[in-house]
Amino acid sequence: MLYAQVVLPLAQPSYTFAVDESLAIGVGDAVVVQFGSSRFYTGIVWSLSEERPDYPHIKSVLRKLYSFPLLNSEAMRLWEWVAEYYLCYVGEVMRVALPSLAKPSATTIAELDERSIEPPSETFVALVEELRSEEALAGYVAKHCRRAPRRTATMDLIASLALERGYADGFVPRRMVDADATALAALRSKGLIVTERRARERNISGSGAFLLPTLSESQSHALATIRDAHAEGRVALLHGVTGSGKTEIYIHLIAEELAAGRDVMLLVPEIVITSQLIERLERIFEGRTTTYHSRLTPLRRGETFLRLATSAGGELIVGVRSALFLPVNRAGLIIVDEEHDPSYKQSDPAPRYNARDCAVFMGKIYGARVVLGSATPSLESYVNALSGKYQYVELNERWGDALLPEIVVSDTLRAVKRGERRTHFNVELLNSISTSLADGKQAILFQNRRGYAPYIQCRTCGYSPRCPHCNVTLTQHNTSSRMECHYCGYSEPRRNVCPNCETQDMSPMGFGTERVEEEISRLFPEARVARLDGDTSSSESSFRRIVREFEMGETDILVGTQILGKGFDFGGVTTVGILNADNLLSTPDFRAAERAFQLMTQVAGRAGRREQRGRVVVQTSLPNHPVIREVALGDYRAMALVELREREAFGYPPYSHLIRLLLRHTDREQLARGATFVAGVMRQKFGSRVLGPVSAAVERFRGEYRSEILLKIESGASMQRARNMLRDVLRTAAENKEHKKLIINVDVDAW
Repeated sequence: MLYAQVVLPLAQPSYTFAVDESLAIGVGDAVVVQFGSSRFYTGIVWSLSEERPDYPHIKSVLRKLYSFPLLNSEAMRLWEWVAEYYLCYVGEVMRVALPSLAKPSATTIAELDERSIEPPSETFVALVEELRSEEALAGYVAKHCRRAPRRTATMDLIASLALERGYADGFVPRRMVDADATALAALRSKGLIVTERRARERNISGSGAFLLPTLSESQSHALATIRDAHAEGRVALLHGVTGSGKTEIYIHLIAEELAAGRDVMLLVPEIVITSQLIERLERIFEGRTTTYHSRLTPLRRGETFLRLATSAGGELIVGVRSALFLPVNRAGLIIVDEEHDPSYKQSDPAPRYNARDCAVFMGKIYGARVVLGSATPSLESYVNALSGKYQYVELNERWGDALLPEIVVSDTLRAVKRGERRTHFNVELLNSISTSLADGKQAILFQNRRGYAPYIQCRTCGYSPRCPHCNVTLTQHNTSSRMECHYCGYSEPRRNVCPNCETQDMSPMGFGTERVEEEISRLFPEARVARLDGDTSSSESSFRRIVREFEMGETDILVGTQILGKGFDFGGVTTVGILNADNLLSTPDFRAAERAFQLMTQVAGRAGRREQRGRVVVQTSLPNHPVIREVALGDYRAMALVELREREAFGYPPYSHLIRLLLRHTDREQLARGATFVAGVMRQKFGSRVLGPVSAAVERFRGEYRSEILLKIESGASMQRARNMLRDVLRTAAENKEHKKLIINVDVDAW
């Protein structure tokens, strides 16, 4: 009898189950077990032992779920590292890593069977074993070709396909054999061929000689530098200005790996914004591209995971952060595009991992090359490049004849004093839009708030409607005539009468994308205006429609939120307006300046990506702010050096690791007592490295009160030791009966 340590998709350690040796179960296999009295789960066998644990009763594994291991040893090492580094259980990694249908669970076995899926399969055909040698087949064909030409031609085709396609055992997919079912049935009845069902292979067309884009001199130099870094086993940080042609370099690197039969993983911040990129990759790599993201159906996600678990390699996987956990058997290259993007950091649930950092570790496990690319690299990656840990590769000119846009800073306070402001637009921006429209070109307007107005307020008494579940004001939405909470989704009809003083003096305060769309349509009645934000693009089809219409020139002005700064390549845009840069700089976050620079630079990069130079107008009341000046000059290095000096002086990342503990409770007083207790235990171990507790930025969220404690671990100190000490703190808090209802979420390397 064997005993298996089985990981279940729960926030629990692994559990021991007995294994009947007749099941032929190995490490990495998916198995069905009963956990508790009335629940059946899919688990992963993490280890096997012949030694019986000292438990009075051990349940048995009920069955093996798939005929192949679901995880290889490299994937298991990645899961273990994620659980260790981000202070969670391997079961919580499993919960995020495996699609729902690949890990079915139910209250009965019959129900679990209904939810189970198998990898897509197809029929494979081969000659009988005694005819698979070249001499035996040649002899048979010579003897029967005159009497049965179609039969021998089909047999010859099967043998040729097996040789050409490299099928060592002689079995080829039935779809490749140009013969009808009757002919194959006749061959099978005569004992000349055999068939069997196997996992479906990718329908890869073409010869593998890819048609690659021509590189400029600077791109070729960057590609050579990346290859040199990979030869030395180093990660390459590709810092290329917007429109510099980083994708062309990616394509050349991808082609090298696919031609060698190795897998490539390309991570992107959001899959829906990369339709242009994916279409291009599919044209070049002819059926080798697999996309993976949350908008796929559960069946599609499950089948993709299972298929890749048995893949022989040579595939390009394009996906968001969760694609990091897809099974790859021959990983050769991992690319993280727009590596600075906050979308790579998972906020909830655990593990709260950063896909960029996990990708770097994954490269070490698999021995794969790693490229991080961005026009505005994260300061963590930039410091790694300065220290020599990463190879720094720079592209500082746009591809082709395109020029970087002219960036103009427009002072809103000065515009108001001079009477040069129309509602929320300075005349300077309006003139630029007019010029673009007159030239048959397009404009983009960026405002990082959706809705009509961030809140409404009574001008008589100052009352503002707030969410009853969250400590935030409600955002006004004119299209639905409702006020909504952008945190929990609560909504109510728009108020016209103040419930506090009963006057009809409720007015919108501030402005969001909905209001910008309304006012720009009034100022340019002849222009076709569209809006791209979370309200108008809630479905993938609506998102693609808005983008396609703007790309085809059917829309003149596109108003949107930060999604506009994520990699779009619109050829007709010559004006970009950044309407309220001040908001980006005023958030209470030590990363505010870095993120403001990144977002404004990325949005500005949508302008002038073809032959005509673009113009970007940044509206701000802080024209002399250092970040605004650096954006106008396109000076990433200046921004980075200023920020790094401040971060080093105050001990913030990348010169420390920041661990945030978010404490939650439905009772405010009990939360305060619990937070004080946890912070006290932490100070006994970590001393002055502990900051807080303080109320969270959104103190009440979905009916729960929230408090935060920050832990700074300086560079050079042992993160392993710090994590172990923090586990002791969490264990002490969990064992304290007075605070047993206190919920603690741990976020390592908090963003």
